[in-house]
Amino acid sequence: MWVLACWGWRRRHALVQWLPLPCRGRTRGAPLEPWALARLYSNADRKEKFDMSRFPVENIRNFSIIAHVDHGKSTLADRLLELTGTIDKTKNNKQVLDKLQVERERGITVKAQTASLFYNCAGKQYLLNLIDTPGHVDFSYEVSRSLSACQGVLLVVDANEGIQAQTVANFFLAFEAQLSVIPVINKIDLKNADPAKVEKQIEKVFDIPSDKCIKISAKLGTNVESVLQAVIERIPPPKVHCKNPLRALVFDSTFDQYRGVIANVALFDGVVSKGDKIVSAHTQKTYDVNEVGVLNPNEQPTHKLYAGQVGYLIAGMKDVKEAQIGDTLYLHKQPVEPLPGFKSAKPMVFAGMYPIDQSEYNNLKSAVEKLTLNDSSVTVYRDSSPALGAGWRLGFLGLLHMEVFNQRLEQEYNASVILTTPTVPYKAILSSGKLIKEYREKEIMIINPAQFPDKSKVTEYLEPVVMGTIITPDEYTGQIMMLCQARRAVQKNMVYIDQNRVMLKYLFPLNEIVVDFYDSLKSLSSGYASFDYEDAGYQTAELVKMDILLNGNIVEELVTVVHKDKAHSVGKIICERLKDSLPRQLFEIAVQAAIGSKVIARETVKAYRKNVLAKCYGGDITRKMKLLKRQAEGKKKLRKIGNIEVPKDAFIKVLKTQSDK
Repeated sequence: MWVLACWGWRRRHALVQWLPLPCRGRTRGAPLEPWALARLYSNADRKEKFDMSRFPVENIRNFSIIAHVDHGKSTLADRLLELTGTIDKTKNNKQVLDKLQVERERGITVKAQTASLFYNCAGKQYLLNLIDTPGHVDFSYEVSRSLSACQGVLLVVDANEGIQAQTVANFFLAFEAQLSVIPVINKIDLKNADPAKVEKQIEKVFDIPSDKCIKISAKLGTNVESVLQAVIERIPPPKVHCKNPLRALVFDSTFDQYRGVIANVALFDGVVSKGDKIVSAHTQKTYDVNEVGVLNPNEQPTHKLYAGQVGYLIAGMKDVKEAQIGDTLYLHKQPVEPLPGFKSAKPMVFAGMYPIDQSEYNNLKSAVEKLTLNDSSVTVYRDSSPALGAGWRLGFLGLLHMEVFNQRLEQEYNASVILTTPTVPYKAILSSGKLIKEYREKEIMIINPAQFPDKSKVTEYLEPVVMGTIITPDEYTGQIMMLCQARRAVQKNMVYIDQNRVMLKYLFPLNEIVVDFYDSLKSLSSGYASFDYEDAGYQTAELVKMDILLNGNIVEELVTVVHKDKAHSVGKIICERLKDSLPRQLFEIAVQAAIGSKVIARETVKAYRKNVLAKCYGGDITRKMKLLKRQAEGKKKLRKIGNIEVPKDAFIKVLKTQSDK
């Protein structure tokens, strides 16, 4: 008891989460009493007597729920948790697995979450490991990672809306991974639901017989029991071996400031238990396992985890760089062949990120490192700017991904940042031997527009393209085709998936869809059209580097790369926005957009003007002209020596992504 009482406040505070709710309220703002700590440890010991050996491999099912946005994945997950007794049935069970504040506020899933369910069927106890995945295209990397730990998927389709663009994309992710697919038609309780029509769509697009579809209402719990039956019957158990040495795949991780890195692992071979020495195949560092367990949906410590099971592992990794997603863990002195891991995410959008105050740089650096551990699809490069100071160039999978990352930084780490205009990664084929020697390759990637090479040194420029899938009611087809043509898209295919719905395939330049295409598509189709895209490589393009000048001086932070045909309109918008944002000076400021030496757009910020004629009451006109001429000469001289410093709030206004761009 005396030893427990001597422990530091921080350690005690870290353990509050294990206390029963009445004890938690009592400890707020005060350290734990020794009796509370002793009771806490007796509770923890009781929890750890959770035996995972009673689930043989043939009684384990690992599956994900995949669907388009808002088709009811998280609601179905809630019902499955209730049905298996994992959580109590209450009216407050909404998005139980969506734990982030940003998910609750936006009503979307942005992070895949795991839960282990225990279910009795035909006298056998089954372990069902469920992963709830995001539905938006920007978080498809989360889906592909989750599928690596599964043997099957529930493909949820809305009975009212039918197959959407992301439904198709997610199906093919599961199909390529050779997983069993169980189609689930949700929301059959809606007034306009048409399950028979959706069955025909599934049969036509995915070639799955309509009698294999399960019709449910996740909101009301109708027929959800048959989903669990189908999971047991149609999804195979994992192909693993308990007798082989340990081989565990890290498919997700989070950082806890008290316990270090918490790694979510899928065991492909062997057994891991508390006290084992494990080695990371990526860093070759050795760690002692402090805790293993399952997520139920909260952390439930166990003595051991066995092959085929999915759980979490804490091994005292204190540095965020030590826990690589896709890493293989194995027992000390029992090396194994590492698992394939994951194909690294390919960033579609780049943006500069800078602290509002440079004194916050180190805090922001720590926050970015911890958040990228939890979201490994973000790529980070060091960057600096004369106006905004030291910062980073971050790569995201899309604009929503960028917004969510920024929101999580503010909510979880209290960090305020400046984000620059999103750009896409271009490529250039160099013609100059000197430049090839400098870069050590002929084809270079350009993620910062300020580093865009001059046309004289380049054979050709390449821009990224994506294959876009649009599913829409046929009455909007004409308007959507015109929108796509205005965005330089090339039509590749057009298929009717039923009597009223069309699936269009277009090859888009990525920079044409990255900012506001989705909003334009939704407004044109009254919200009925859906959009999804996948990487399709690069194509040759006529690109130009557009400089923004203030009184003849280039502002590096506002340099952009645009297509030659759109340079004038984009330049005009930036100049107008700068004119409204810049504070007036005692001299005139010329705001110009230029390509090379050619000015393509201009706005003028008028100078403050002192009334030098105030002392003239009538008199000769030549006297007035003389005073005005002297004032003009003074302003001309001031304009030459005057320095224009663009304030940060003006940068934020200009760089802020706006849908009218």
